[in-house]
Amino acid sequence: QVQLVESGGGLVQPGGSLRLSCVASGFHQRIYAMGWYRQAPGKQRELVASITTGGSTNYADSVKGRVTISGDNAKNTVTLQMNSLKPEDTAVYYCQVAHVWGIQYWGQGTQVTVSS
Repeated sequence: QVQLVESGGGLVQPGGSLRLSCVASGFHQRIYAMGWYRQAPGKQRELVASITTGGSTNYADSVKGRVTISGDNAKNTVTLQMNSLKPEDTAVYYCQVAHVWGIQYWGQGTQVTVSS
């Protein structure tokens, strides 16, 4: 059974940092990529960052230089280190797994709030 378990969201002041982690299970080594998306109220879900099992990364322009994504293929985990957070980073963050067959799987989401 496929399962994605996210952790690490919360409330942080502007300029602060947060680390989000996601553990995927049940994929039987058929993961192509893992990533993080976010959705703010009234907005569409958007890519934050992704990483393939080969190590290629992709970042949204809005987070470049502030966010680092890393993955552990052996543990099927992906981590998003977010620094210099801004109020506009406030959103529900979703872990995403892209299966080698093209199917996308989503976590339940974790709230990130950047506010003083």
